[in-house]
Amino acid sequence: MSPASESPFEEWSPLSDSQERPELSLHDHGENGLTEASDLDVLRQLLDAAWPHILAAPGDAPTVLLALPEVEISLMDDAAITAIHGEFLQDPTPTDVITFHHGEILVSVETAAREAAARQAPFLRETALYIIHGLLHLHGHTDAEPDARTFMHAAQDRILDTVWPPAWPTWNH
Repeated sequence: MSPASESPFEEWSPLSDSQERPELSLHDHGENGLTEASDLDVLRQLLDAAWPHILAAPGDAPTVLLALPEVEISLMDDAAITAIHGEFLQDPTPTDVITFHHGEILVSVETAAREAAARQAPFLRETALYIIHGLLHLHGHTDAEPDARTFMHAAQDRILDTVWPPAWPTWNH
């Protein structure tokens, strides 16, 4: 980790939105760091840009997003997310993202890297997609039923397409 990111718990303050947002924090749970400090900076920038679009896209279920004081976004490997997936959702297989309504979003960066490679997409774009997906869950979206899943995926894709600058490097690592 670089000196600027010696704390494994990265935080940044909200922009001057018309509506206050919870404190968002990124936490890299990898023993040796799963992401680089510059990756975390890019993800922060993307989330800052995505925030008003997320607010403008509430789901049909009740939202908890704006009532939360903090949303912790944890980046982890497949082994860690598999254990949590098994313990809380009775499915001991790796998954891309898990959202807890108390304000915790878990993202598998190994799954993001695999999916990004399969889609020939940048790793950070895939990671940002998972985080946006989690934030949409907190804002009332569900994906258990096919119609709701289609609606949610359209919203997350639209938001990501809006905030992802096509001229940025691909960051495929």
